Amino acid sequence: MADYSLADPTPAGLTSAMGRFHRAGSAIWRGHIREGSAKMAGKPSIQPMSDDRDSGTPLAKRVALYSLLVNLFLLGLNLAMAAFSGSLALMAETAHNLADLAASATVWIGLTLSQRKSHSFPYGLYKVENVAAIIVGLFIFLTAYEIAREALFGASREVVMHPAILAGVGIAALVPWLFSRYELRIARAVNSPSLMADAKEFQAHVLSSGVVFASLLGQWIGWPLDWPAALLIVLWIVHAGWETLISGMRVLLDASLDAETLQRVRRIIERQPAVVEVRSLVGRNAGRYRFLEAEIGVRAQGLDKAHQVSHAIESEICSEIPFVERVLIHMEPVSREAVRIAVPLTDQTGTVSRHFGLAPYFALTNRHVETGRALEQLIVVNPFADHPKGRGLEVAHWLLEQRVDVVVTPDDIRDKGPGHALSDAGVTVIVRDVRTLAEATRELPALGETGGVVGVSYPNTARA
Repeated sequence: MADYSLADPTPAGLTSAMGRFHRAGSAIWRGHIREGSAKMAGKPSIQPMSDDRDSGTPLAKRVALYSLLVNLFLLGLNLAMAAFSGSLALMAETAHNLADLAASATVWIGLTLSQRKSHSFPYGLYKVENVAAIIVGLFIFLTAYEIAREALFGASREVVMHPAILAGVGIAALVPWLFSRYELRIARAVNSPSLMADAKEFQAHVLSSGVVFASLLGQWIGWPLDWPAALLIVLWIVHAGWETLISGMRVLLDASLDAETLQRVRRIIERQPAVVEVRSLVGRNAGRYRFLEAEIGVRAQGLDKAHQVSHAIESEICSEIPFVERVLIHMEPVSREAVRIAVPLTDQTGTVSRHFGLAPYFALTNRHVETGRALEQLIVVNPFADHPKGRGLEVAHWLLEQRVDVVVTPDDIRDKGPGHALSDAGVTVIVRDVRTLAEATRELPALGETGGVVGVSYPNTARA
């Protein structure tokens, strides 16, 4: 687990608060809900998974409450300094704090509401977090407007300087810097967009407080930097507000997940031996959670096999991709013009081997589905024939990589590891007591319309 402690020194007034932040951070428990559904021949099947998605929500709400308290502290500090000094930059920073206080309250409310479900909102209110992030962005723009208006059109005023004011501004910069680092780490850990937006706003405080400090220092030595500093603060917070607003709007408009995440999901699906093709893959965010939908072509035979393939895909996606709320898999049998048949051989002349794993060669024959005519035939070396252990299972996995649809062998492997591996991937295992390749591929079971061979196994004769 990541270390969320704040090793940097803190002001005395925040020591106890930072201790609470550390204890909260070390208590992170990451989790997410996993649900899935499979659709085979137009009949969907729902598979519920463990419901641990809310594990990060109490921590996120607690951090949002800490944010509210920190903003209250900063508001009081800056308000007192602005009243004492008369600085426009400090008044602008106070307005900034007031907007942030309202935004922090919005974040806390958004986190509280986002986990609730009802008959009207059966999928939850996860996007409330994104709405909260957008409101934060709008508050940032409002702050920028108020600062710019006062700097450009407000009356000039005398700034009263004192060393205590500079010290107070330094504290007002240090506190949000420390808290933003902590909040951003927690936000990434629990994948909360509203906390991320709030952390970025605290980062804006660091720069704006630094600008205020520089302007006050300039005023002290006779340089009129108060209103230019206020305008510089405007540029920074407009940039932060724009990023926050765009991020929230993308989710509300159901923009796609990033290409890198979708590519990772595609690779996970394609790893499944029963999957022939990924026809479509889309994903979106809702709050901190991800929703995925894929349409795939499979060669699994029967609803039970399709259910196994779907469950395997969902489990791997949810274990490798964080914060997945739901995986919806639409499974359809594949329509192909040809199937690939594998036969173990003792030599390259077509003599059939009676041992599946020990066979030095395999014949791979592509046969047309409708006519049964052989389209192409290859004889390849078995790369696992000399392996001392587990060669049968290795050969089965290797044949799956060769996209084999049917295995014909005198060796009855149907109730052994290799047979289970092949049948689980939708490969038909046919046991035949034959001596030549021609006999092995003669009068195979009828080929289905989708290109799969009808039946899970087809014992033509007993094994000798």
